[in-house]
Amino acid sequence: MRLSIERKPIRINPDPKRVIARFFFNGNDRAKEVIQRVMSIDEDTAFGIISPLLQEYSRRHRNITRVLNRHCSKLKPLFAELNIDYDTLTVYRKLLIGSYFTHEYSIESAAFFNPSIVEDPDQTELEDGNRRVIISFRAVGEGHISSITFRRALIDQDNNITVLPAGSYIDEAEIVRNAVYNKKLFFEKATVTQINIDVLKELEGKLDHHFEYSNLRRIIIDSQKLQESDMKKLEYDKVLWLADSYYEIVFSLDTDISDRVIFPISEYERKGIEDARFVQFKDEHGSLIYYATYTAYDGSLIMPKLLQTNDFYNFKIMPLYGDGAQNKNLALFPRKVNGKFVMISRIDGCNNYIMYSDKINIWEKPILLQQPKFTWEFIQIGNCGSPIETEDGWIVITHGVGPMRRYVLGASLLKLDDPTIEIGRLKEPLLIPNSDEREGYVPNVLYSCGSLVHNGKLIIPYGVSDSSTAFAEVNLADLVAKLKEDCC
Repeated sequence: MRLSIERKPIRINPDPKRVIARFFFNGNDRAKEVIQRVMSIDEDTAFGIISPLLQEYSRRHRNITRVLNRHCSKLKPLFAELNIDYDTLTVYRKLLIGSYFTHEYSIESAAFFNPSIVEDPDQTELEDGNRRVIISFRAVGEGHISSITFRRALIDQDNNITVLPAGSYIDEAEIVRNAVYNKKLFFEKATVTQINIDVLKELEGKLDHHFEYSNLRRIIIDSQKLQESDMKKLEYDKVLWLADSYYEIVFSLDTDISDRVIFPISEYERKGIEDARFVQFKDEHGSLIYYATYTAYDGSLIMPKLLQTNDFYNFKIMPLYGDGAQNKNLALFPRKVNGKFVMISRIDGCNNYIMYSDKINIWEKPILLQQPKFTWEFIQIGNCGSPIETEDGWIVITHGVGPMRRYVLGASLLKLDDPTIEIGRLKEPLLIPNSDEREGYVPNVLYSCGSLVHNGKLIIPYGVSDSSTAFAEVNLADLVAKLKEDCC
């Protein structure tokens, strides 16, 4: 049989006008110079500078005064070093100082791709057959820094997709650091990041089996004071950077989903948060929770991480551990199989692996699942999001890389009660870039991070040459039948 796949007449494009107000800092000495210069001007001059700035930027940001105040407060240690009483500063001088340490960053100015789609937690007030969904994207701005952004869409009973307009403002979340760390797991991850072994042994010996961020920070500061070498001090900083990889973020309840951006926070993700694969996970009690695996990148090291939320307002973030939590392309199954969490990964950059775990953040003993088999995937095969459960097995949308590094989408079928067994794989690509899709930020690439079934159709959002996002759909029953026909 010949499989028919339909491209939807809808394209989501990036919006370079969507900007966030980021904290800007270029070192203690330069920062102190700027603070002293602002402190040297009188109050009338300070007010004359900040007043028109507030009027101008209040049209571009929600509550810009809160942002500037927050950025000024981050400089409190420097005020103390300069013998300036922070609490005596006037409101307008604080705002002015904050403005000198703030810059706008256009989160979607360079690229907008690798979408993932899940059901919206809110399905109220919808007509029968309609469904509200949330789509996540990898957005790239200046310096190739990636973040996670969102859009909301509505799919009707005829599978027509309406993407709701994005909001005018973008909000970063408040960061909460209240994690309690397991010493054994923490230092196993630290070893992988190639931090100085002597520093790790010293700190490990000073910490309890479970410790808090504040305790680690205090011990590190005390240890750094005893060091004369800047290089050795840097090794202590790296441990703190790793601790910063655990955090919670909270968005204001008055934000639309399109207003929320998850921007790199910790040092180990400063160069980007890449390719979030969201999945709606159902536990053994029937409760639903959303997880996303993503890749944190600091310019040299890759750190797989896990994001968790119930409502898309509050998120918990943590690293993933184990021999199977390496490289990119981790995708979590939407439920446990035989009482265990299941994950697909591409730990060697070429093949698909599968692994089981009792704990969602620890992944060991990966089992080889798939190797490149057909010419269009000879370079590598990987997953395009979490598997889709059907009565006939788990459908995995895959990507294959072939000649000229062209990325195409494929599909495989795994056994339902034992997904280590592949029972079908398409011999031909499911979707390849056409003439309208091959040009862009990265040419000849189609890529997805997650699909969804609605009204008997598998809906696949996909990145178009890393420049925008489109949609395709295929009849689920036809796809399963073709996968069985093209059995391994």
